[in-house]
Amino acid sequence: NNIKKVEELFKLKSNLEAEVGKVIIGQKEIINQLFIALLCKGHVMLEGVPGLAKTLLINTLSDAMKLNFSRIQFTPDLMPSDITGTEILEEDSTTGKRVFKFFKGPIFGNIVLADEINRTPPKTQASLLEAMQEHKVTVNGKTYTLEEPFFVLATQNPIELEGTYPLPEAQLDRFLLNPVIDYLPIDEEIRMVSDTTGAPKDGAEVVLNGEDIQTLQALTRELPASKNVVSYAVRLAAASRPTLTDTDDWVKKRVKWGAGSRGSQALILAGKARALLAERSNVSCEDVRVMAKPALRHRVLASFLAESEGISSDDVIDRLLEQVPESV
Repeated sequence: NNIKKVEELFKLKSNLEAEVGKVIIGQKEIINQLFIALLCKGHVMLEGVPGLAKTLLINTLSDAMKLNFSRIQFTPDLMPSDITGTEILEEDSTTGKRVFKFFKGPIFGNIVLADEINRTPPKTQASLLEAMQEHKVTVNGKTYTLEEPFFVLATQNPIELEGTYPLPEAQLDRFLLNPVIDYLPIDEEIRMVSDTTGAPKDGAEVVLNGEDIQTLQALTRELPASKNVVSYAVRLAAASRPTLTDTDDWVKKRVKWGAGSRGSQALILAGKARALLAERSNVSCEDVRVMAKPALRHRVLASFLAESEGISSDDVIDRLLEQVPESV
């Protein structure tokens, strides 16, 4: 039965890539990482400068997957109720009685784009993060369950530093992956500009529904990971922790805070999804290595010394990948 499901997955993945490719030029690795996060039931923090089609990419994915898409533009005056929804006093025209009726906010979607999440105060950020963790929303003592699949994609703009409220590390840790979207290669950008400035093209057609995604999410969890691969993922995450006695001195000086247990879990889950998408029935250390940067870069906080030397968390992860052996 699982073999049949895997065969269906490959067909769905190629169909999905074809449909998204009608609208989005390039960015294949980013699309792959978003799909990996979706299979892992994880949320994504996408970083990139404005104008790289982040919103269009997410909108196109939701179109191809027959999912409800919500976009929340985060601003300094955004309130928690603007995300979760609010109760409004309404009068029943037949009885004349006044009752409170709950109007759902944009968090009640399958794919929720939280645009520029770092431009809103912590109180409003927290209302989104609670929904991400619990898949529930509580308003005036009443709890509402969010429809599955539920996938939050937050964006941070790295160049607008004024008027921002950076997410604390503990909140960033709630995101499974932190992909960085970059400029297109010149040849792909030429094709993109040519396509987008001509006659409008058809959008993506539906190839996946919510039920398909939930089946694939269950399949991802079932994929086996050997003790050696799990050990490698845990040792890789642990090597970033400056408080451990056997951590490399270079790392100790350049990392203020390392990846916790969620980092180890993210490496294995993302590795499972990557293996599944590559038509393999088990996770390899290579899967863990490839997913190391998106899974750990937001969990490894560079120290003041590292910043003064121009060393980023990606540079730290490169060193960890060089130093940590795949087997003990």
